[in-house]
Amino acid sequence: GLVMVLDYENASGSSSNAPVNWILGTSIPLDPTRDTLVMFAHPRCPCTRASVEELNRLLAESNGRIAAHVLFFRPPGYPAGWTHTELRRAAEAIPGVVVQDDLNDAMARKFGAETSGYVLLYNPRGELLFRGGITGSRGHAGDNVGESAIISFALGKPGAVTQTPVYGCSLLDESNSQPTIAP
Repeated sequence: GLVMVLDYENASGSSSNAPVNWILGTSIPLDPTRDTLVMFAHPRCPCTRASVEELNRLLAESNGRIAAHVLFFRPPGYPAGWTHTELRRAAEAIPGVVVQDDLNDAMARKFGAETSGYVLLYNPRGELLFRGGITGSRGHAGDNVGESAIISFALGKPGAVTQTPVYGCSLLDESNSQPTIAP
């Protein structure tokens, strides 16, 4: 049983290639003076709680040098309130973070996000600096390579890595979208 739990915790999700340059005309503005971070999240993924905690921590350490956005997946036909979960409230409580719905994963698909907790970091010129997760394993907050890389980029230092695995529920799996938990 322990082996199965460890396998699950360390099994990363999939992700497509993120665009190397910012996509113009999206509902997310590219900040012209600081790096722009975008996190894609499933509002009912328990693994993503750790990613939101890490986002809070890395934004505090970056001293206002990152404009952050969290987009919560909302399947078509589901009411806006479906995304209003405790996880979303935790993201909204982070100072400076802009939270919005991503209807039918439209933005996630444009940016190549397939797994909840997937993070992209672009510089003010719209160049991709980082893509991946900001937790060390599924559902576990704490120091990790992704978080450290983003903080380094924000502070003007080269990041040790530009890509890490992401741990979370699938954004594209319809079984995650069943409204079995009351909002």
